[in-house]
Amino acid sequence: MGTPGSWSNRYLLRVVQKLAGDVPVRMAEDGPGKRPVGGPLQPSVVIRNPRVLPAMVLTPEIGFCDGYSQEQIEVEGDLVRVLEAAYRPARSAMTNVLSRWLDWAQANTLRGSRRNIHHHYDLSNDFYRLWLDREMVYTCAYFPHEDCTLEEAQAAKMDLVCRKLWLRPEETVVEAGCGWGALALHMARHYGVRVKAFNISHEQIVYARERAKREGLSSRVEFIEDDFRNISGRFDAFVSVGMLEHLGKANYAEFGRVIRRTIGDCGRGLLHFIGRNYPRPFSVWIRKRIFPGAYAPSLHEAMNVFEPQDLSVLHVENLRAHYAKTLEHWLARFEQSYQAVAERFGPVFARGWRLYLAGSIAAFRVGGLQLFQVVFAGRKCAAQPWTWSNLYAAETEPPAEEQTQRWIRATS
Repeated sequence: MGTPGSWSNRYLLRVVQKLAGDVPVRMAEDGPGKRPVGGPLQPSVVIRNPRVLPAMVLTPEIGFCDGYSQEQIEVEGDLVRVLEAAYRPARSAMTNVLSRWLDWAQANTLRGSRRNIHHHYDLSNDFYRLWLDREMVYTCAYFPHEDCTLEEAQAAKMDLVCRKLWLRPEETVVEAGCGWGALALHMARHYGVRVKAFNISHEQIVYARERAKREGLSSRVEFIEDDFRNISGRFDAFVSVGMLEHLGKANYAEFGRVIRRTIGDCGRGLLHFIGRNYPRPFSVWIRKRIFPGAYAPSLHEAMNVFEPQDLSVLHVENLRAHYAKTLEHWLARFEQSYQAVAERFGPVFARGWRLYLAGSIAAFRVGGLQLFQVVFAGRKCAAQPWTWSNLYAAETEPPAEEQTQRWIRATS
């Protein structure tokens, strides 16, 4: 590769600098970055090992992210701000080839989905407990007020989902991709429904079952370790929070068929998912190192779940700013536990996950990623609200549990 100051390295550095746009990139040997008079050090990327330069030219995203994870690249200044400034939708030819190969290698078949989910979610419950909220909710929170705690915002998100589904006591709900079980338990406890929740992460299902038993909700919530494709039975409502990203476009039609056979013409449902403004592949580095099999659809692509099944889309909301704020909380908690993560999993893993969380904040801030909630129903569904005014007025009304008790008293 040559010496650090060789002509070839200098040439590759100039190419990398051009690709980086407004973000200063320099070799560590060139000394400290520029500091305006009386101001902070200018945010910049510092190359500590010139061996990363060819990879940064061929596959900029993977070259930078792997280099950062392996401590061959450092970032001076605010990591999130640097990633925001460097955010580019453009892709190299080599990246496109790798993206297509990942589409094939990580296809979400029955076997492939289990492998992909195991890679991301079965790291250990203790790892996620370090930086998630008390309920272990690993999806976008909802902040009715900007000064909400993460715990308050996740509870508000679960309640918002329940209000959008206009759940009523003793109705039946099926949940596809239930995580550690927080939403299913919330629906049962506060809205009096019965839930069957499906997930293929063994660690999460074991945790959810133990929690349901501990909280006396096992009779109302059944956690099933199985793929969404095997869901059967008829339910009043279908909900899936944070699972569409795991399916891949090839499985949207089957997902729609599963929804239709579970709620028929008369049920309703909600999908909550990371999306895009227009179709393009998901981050190759995230798919390779963090989140295999991931794909964030545009709204147009997501409609392929509903349209073939004659399901009516009733309400769409974009909570992009709320996911950026959720991730800010996660990253702050992750940093507080960084040493414990590094000791358990190693520094490459810890730096990689720091970069994943910081890069996700940047993507939501600049609009590269969106967070959609779509409410839908069968064409004969009678249990629909006349307006949606209750969604946000309810944030100043009594807690959901008290409202449920009022409903029971009024109808008894």
